[in-house]
Amino acid sequence: MDNQAKAIYALYAISVAVGVTAIVGVVLAYMAREDAPNWLASHYRFQIRTFWLLLLFSLIAAVLTVVLIGYLVLLATAVWLLVRCVKGWRHLDRREPVENVETWLF
Repeated sequence: MDNQAKAIYALYAISVAVGVTAIVGVVLAYMAREDAPNWLASHYRFQIRTFWLLLLFSLIAAVLTVVLIGYLVLLATAVWLLVRCVKGWRHLDRREPVENVETWLF
């Protein structure tokens, strides 16, 4: 049951190198959240929110590349994404819900 959530975290982590995998991950998260128990549904909500924040941060970084600071923002966004994936994966391994789904940070 939680293998799909693990796959989504993996797809998000891989998206640091291959951006398209995040889109596949968010589609899977949207499809799986309806039938999931509460603790697992929190992971899907966290993953969906992670995708939309990733998109926002990436767009901001893309605009800022004109003034060269965008490259630092892209790097920070990649680190942010990986930290969220590791945090989510750790909670998933313990079969715990994500504590603060609404956070913008980690």
